Amino acid sequence: MGTDLSHYLLGAAFNLAVAVVIVRFIYYPWTQNRSYVFTFLAFNPTIFFVMGLLTSIELSVGVGFGLFAIFSVIRYRTEEMPIREMTYLFIIIALPVMNSILITGDQVEKVLVANAVIVGLLYILEREWGFTFELHKKVTYERIDLITPARREELLDDLRQRTGLEVHRAEVGRIDFLRDTAEVTIYYNYPATDARSHGLSAEYQPAGRHLLESREL
Repeated sequence: MGTDLSHYLLGAAFNLAVAVVIVRFIYYPWTQNRSYVFTFLAFNPTIFFVMGLLTSIELSVGVGFGLFAIFSVIRYRTEEMPIREMTYLFIIIALPVMNSILITGDQVEKVLVANAVIVGLLYILEREWGFTFELHKKVTYERIDLITPARREELLDDLRQRTGLEVHRAEVGRIDFLRDTAEVTIYYNYPATDARSHGLSAEYQPAGRHLLESREL
């Protein structure tokens, strides 16, 4: 009994340690967003202990995965969770389900390999190794004299100067001649190191004070 309890506590500690590595050293340094840190670290050990309880009373694994499926599609009513954070939440919930099932048998090697692969993959994706991501913003632009195809380069130069971003293309959407404004979607490549140095991901960088309105797509 003592051995089983020690193995269970060791598995719980390992599972929580992996979650802390993902949240503290992969997710948080990039986003600097503390809003979801509590959620991620609270969900992870809770799911592990729930799965351990289900196993101890000999309920089927199907019940555990049903619980996992319910939690994985949770949407908080107060604020819609972005896809990026939903992905992290899915991983944080999936880890204890996987670890609690494998840790009970003689499959420690599989547990270590699976956790290492997940952590390594998240680390690589967050640092964009081998990837170039195109970011975009939708802004309300007041100089509609520049939205004509003939003055496209002038439009891009003006957007670069106002936003401070390396805008390489822009798409003009709805035009409001009554207010002399147009909705323009700007596309740019923002260096990840610069985004991290400001404590924000590139998606949340301001569009510039000279623009009448800026909001994320």
